[in-house]
Amino acid sequence: MLDLKLIRENVDLVRQAIKNKNEKADIDAILELDDKKRKAQFEFDNLKAEQNRVSKEIGTLKKEKKDASSLLNEMQNMAADIKDLSTNLSNINTALEIAMLTIPNIPHESVIIGKSEDNNIIVREWGKKREFDFEPKEHTELAEQNNLLDIIRGAKISGSGFPVYNSQGALLERALINFMLDFHIKKHGYREVMVPLIVNRETMTGTGQLPKLENDMYHINEDDFFLIPTAEVPVTNLFSNEIMPYNKLPQKLVAYTPCFRREAGSYGKDTKGLQRLHQFNKVEMVRFVHPDESWEVLEEMCNDAEEILQALKLPYHVLSLCTGDMSFASAKTYDLMVWAPGAQKYLEVSSVSNFTDFQARRASIRFRDTDGKVRFVHTLNGSGLATPRTFIAILENYQNEDGTITVPDVLVPYMHGLQVISVED
Repeated sequence: MLDLKLIRENVDLVRQAIKNKNEKADIDAILELDDKKRKAQFEFDNLKAEQNRVSKEIGTLKKEKKDASSLLNEMQNMAADIKDLSTNLSNINTALEIAMLTIPNIPHESVIIGKSEDNNIIVREWGKKREFDFEPKEHTELAEQNNLLDIIRGAKISGSGFPVYNSQGALLERALINFMLDFHIKKHGYREVMVPLIVNRETMTGTGQLPKLENDMYHINEDDFFLIPTAEVPVTNLFSNEIMPYNKLPQKLVAYTPCFRREAGSYGKDTKGLQRLHQFNKVEMVRFVHPDESWEVLEEMCNDAEEILQALKLPYHVLSLCTGDMSFASAKTYDLMVWAPGAQKYLEVSSVSNFTDFQARRASIRFRDTDGKVRFVHTLNGSGLATPRTFIAILENYQNEDGTITVPDVLVPYMHGLQVISVED
């Protein structure tokens, strides 16, 4: 959520940000509600002050044993007016809060203005693409040959987009999760948390998934709960409606969770194998930092995610997303795209974003600065990493001519010493 004062004083900037993000929000209606609110608040405050003055005068008259009946009648009328004003003010506040939730975050000045992913730019590349002396296979063929996945039985149980991992495939998936958690905890100094997979509406609203993305979420109607689309949601909200002391910043948290997404807008996108799922695993990094430090921390977090790919020796490049391809809540985002030689394309395995104080305002996450003033923190998060496409990249980059897969060195200890994945008898 943006600061209302910022909107009031920078209307053209906010209008342009909405346009650049391909979003829609009625700024004129918001400004009109803001004006109504301030006028109603002024009238309410004046009437309350008058009520207090008359109340004191009635008290004085009673002490002096004088007639206060006319003032008592005036007080009754005043109380009714105050009640009406209070109701009106509450209705205006509710309408304003709902309208404010439709305004996206303002992109950082360094973000390229563009309409779609075609306008994203590559900021750096790492690793050398492997040269094969045979035709590399796609992950679906390799998984089938080695009995790593069961797409058909997963679909039978739940529907498409819910794969079953078999045997060494399940072991590889678990190895990736444990390796990434250990890497971020031991090397990067994150603190692990385990969080609920079901959250309430307030929590989903706090990080910006609601109201915009409600159709993409799995909703439990009876309780108005949601399955989490990412660990970002519960982890960020750990400090909602709290004021942290200065010495509690920064906070560096990491969590593994399954993630659940309806992918309602995925029509026409490649959903082959593990490329786009309704349930998938992800290790998520979340940071809470002083506003003066968030842009430096964004670069640091991107590097934290990149080091996972470097440790796995998987070629990748980093994209800086344009305004039209960024999320609703982000001020700047980097995407890590890993090379998949079988599919002959780059696949997204991580998004790392700085939300500035946008989520903190929605979720009321604050801290007390060294000068004693209460301010909103800046929140950042990033995948470190999502496993499905990392799984794809390992199968395709480490495949052998006979269809077996060599296990990356860093994963061997997590694979019970297994060095080559092959079909089991």
